[in-house]
Parts: sequence; C-alpha cells; structure tokens
Amino acid sequence: MEADITLLDVLREHAARTPGKPCLSFGEETIGFAGLDVWSDRIATFLEQRGVGPGDRVAILSHNAPLFYALLFACAKISAIMVPLNWRLSAREIAAIIADGEPSVVLASDVLSHLLPVSSEPPVPLNLLDALPDVPARSGSPDPDAAAIILYTSGTTGEPKGAMLSHRALGYAARIAPYAWNFDGASVNLVGMPLFHIGGIGYGMMALTQGGHTVLTREADPALILATIDRWQVTHAFFVPTVIQRLVELVEAGAPPPRSLNLLVYGAAPIGETLLRRAIAVLGCGFSHAYGMTESAGTIVSLPASDHDPDGPNADRLRSCGRAFPWVEIALVDPTSGAAVPTGEIGEIRIRSAMLMSGYWRKPAETAAVIDREGWFHSGDAATRDADGCLFIRDRYKDMIVSGGENIYPAEIEHVLQAHPAVADVVVIGVPHSTWGETPRACVVGAPGEPADEAALIAFARERLARYKCPSSVRFMDAFPRNASGKVLKYELRAQAVAEEGL
Repeated sequence: MEADITLLDVLREHAARTPGKPCLSFGEETIGFAGLDVWSDRIATFLEQRGVGPGDRVAILSHNAPLFYALLFACAKISAIMVPLNWRLSAREIAAIIADGEPSVVLASDVLSHLLPVSSEPPVPLNLLDALPDVPARSGSPDPDAAAIILYTSGTTGEPKGAMLSHRALGYAARIAPYAWNFDGASVNLVGMPLFHIGGIGYGMMALTQGGHTVLTREADPALILATIDRWQVTHAFFVPTVIQRLVELVEAGAPPPRSLNLLVYGAAPIGETLLRRAIAVLGCGFSHAYGMTESAGTIVSLPASDHDPDGPNADRLRSCGRAFPWVEIALVDPTSGAAVPTGEIGEIRIRSAMLMSGYWRKPAETAAVIDREGWFHSGDAATRDADGCLFIRDRYKDMIVSGGENIYPAEIEHVLQAHPAVADVVVIGVPHSTWGETPRACVVGAPGEPADEAALIAFARERLARYKCPSSVRFMDAFPRNASGKVLKYELRAQAVAEEGL
C-alpha cells in the first residue's frame, strides 16, 4: 500500500470494484461503497454552492451518524477541511472553537444546535443533506499534504488547539488496518466511540479501507453494543477500558455474550489483569492495546493479541502498549537535555512519522513548542522501553488527566474555578476512580471572608465546562505544598489524596 494514498482514493477504488457491497450501516439502514461516493459528490456540490472552497472549514455538530463519513469525503473532493465539534463541550467552549476555526458552514442536528453561538448565518440542518439532487461524478484528488480535518483538543493552557491532520496522515489507516488488526474485506467493524475524536473517526476508517463493513452506533451504550454485534455479526471493535468493563458486567449479569467478535481494540489506558481475565472469559475474543493521540492521527504503537495471555510467557507485556509501527520512529529522551536514555530508563516519548499532524491551526508558537526542527513531536508522556522494543507508559510529564477515555487538562479547570470569588488559589489533580480510571479533584485555598462549599464550586464549574471535565470532589486547604521556587508539588497532593481516601 502506497504511503501517500488518501482515503478518497480508497473509497473510489472500492466504489469501482464492489459498488454495491455494504460499506456503512446505522440502525437498519445500509449504504454501499458507490452510494457513499455518490452521496459525498452531492454534498460537495451543495457546499460549493454555499461558497465553500479550498482550505475553507466545514464544521459539524452531531452525534454519530453516517453523515460524518460522507462529509469527510465531500470536503476532500473540494479541498475543504472538516471540523467535527465535540457535543459534550459547553456552549462557551464550542463558541471558542468556532471563533478560532472560523468555519464557512456549520452543520448541526436539531437536538444540539442550542450549543452553537448566535450568528447571522444559522446552522445548516443535517436533514438538508439526506436528499440532495444528482450531480456529475467528481474526479481529482486533494493534495496529500493539505489538511483534511481539524480535531480540537484543549491544551495545558486551557485554550482550544486544532490539530491539522493531512490526507496523507489519515491515509495510513489503510496500512494500519491489516498490519495491526487483521482487517480485510470480510471484516465488520463496530464504531461506537464519538466521531469527533480520533478514536472514532480515525479508527472508523479501518474496515472501510479494506473494503469491509463499518457499523455505527450513536454512542457506546453497552446494551446497544451487544445487540449491534449480534445484529451485524461484528468482528472488530474499539473501546476504552471503562466501556469494556461495562460490557463484561452486562454479560456477567446474564446478557448473551457476543459470538462473532474476533478482536477488541482498546486504548487511552492499559487494561488491568483482573479485567482482562474477566473479559477473555465472557467475551471470548482477542484483545489489542492501541497507543496514539490526536496529534499522531491515531494509533502509532500497538500490543497484539498474542501478547494478551495473562498466563503466557510474555505476561509482563500486558503493562506495555506494544511496539511502534514500522513507519513510526520512537525515541525516549531526557526532556531537559534531549539526550537518549538507555533501555529500561524513563524518558519522554518523542515521535517522528508522516502520520503526525501538520501543526496546530493558526498557532505557530504552540506548534513549534511540540514539533522540533528535526520533525520530532514531543509527546509529554514518560515511558520506558525494553530490549524487545515494547513501550511501557510510566507517567505523564504533562498534568493531563485521563477519565473514561477523555483527556482533561487541569489548567482549564483551574482557570474557571479561579473566577469564583471564594477561591484564592486552586490546583486540580487526578485521583484514582474505580470506574473512570481517574477523576479531577480541585484542591482549593479559600478567599478570606468568602464562604464556599464543595457543591457550590462543582456547580460553578458545571455551568462553564463540559460535565466530564468538572471536579467530582473538592478539598479545602490552608496552603499548598511547594518547592523552593514556589511551584506547587502536585505529586504530594496526589499522595495525600491516596493516603486520606484509601484510593
């Protein structure tokens, strides 16, 4: 497979070879490869008629739906850039993204349009794109190095940053699918993770690139997942460990286990041995760990199913996320000196690959801070590597919290809570959680004469942030532990939380 193949090339190839073969299903509706190609032609013409041209952004605010795929290909056909909006964000956060991305057109479902800022140009209802008139077939392909999609992720400053992923970067899905997870034309892939995430829209291209069948669900509801697997005889799926835990609990409670599932890919966190044993017993499929991020256009390191035997000779690898793909360079370095660290010692993961983002949209300084002159992306993740090349994530140099597969940045929460009159100072840390892996906790030094309680501060945050980002607990303190230079020692706060709560 050529490295610079684009997803549009892949769609056209399968539309020509197997036009009527099922490509995409949602509910009881199925569209073939040729049907998806024609639908995207119609949407491309519709967008052009609204003034959208090369480099323009087209935003979409919707729950999972086939339109995401049609829109991505439509934008590719006119060299526009798709911008999925995270419907779990607050209206304030979505407004900040729209102000930054300046989309020419915003498509929105009726149930989510209230999250959009008031504008002279109202959003385009999604149902307008369901019955567009026939148009001539389009030819030509976009520049492989041009941006295909912008996925927004909040950085450590709390400001939204749009990672620009090129057609070339997304096209690597055609390599990953057979190499890492054995996708082929007979595969049926369940995509239940949100399509505004790389774990949804990126992973969702795996079966499609091989001429297989992709099945969407509106969300990752365990009962819906099991029913969908049975209805479509799903062979592959991707979930975060918290969703896998819910699936396991549902089957253990008496739900029929899936019979067709061959491989379940998981990411965002390692799977614990206890959960893995339970999952193997009740789900009866193979497992594979995926490590990647938005900035790397998805998975770049994977632990295969053969290393998921808790009683096998490589059981210690279950704590690993696996090895890098052949087209991905991984270096572990001392983040201060930039020198490579020896095997077995902790270093920052740095990545170099054509899969990397082109940069952050309109943020050259932030881009230069994470991609150096030699093309290495500085991930901020701390890891070790063994003699076999397996990566073991040890910690995060950054303070990011991963809760239920969602990335949460403490600085963003701190910025919001600092606006409360009862807060003199605040530090947010991640503390262990039995279901979500981690959850945010706000450590607060109160302002003199301004009474506040835990419920009031949590409610204050919920008015301004997506609910999953908000602290689930608040601890009031007289002062924070600090080093000689005045920096708050977050690791001491985490240790105190573990000791006090028995977490």
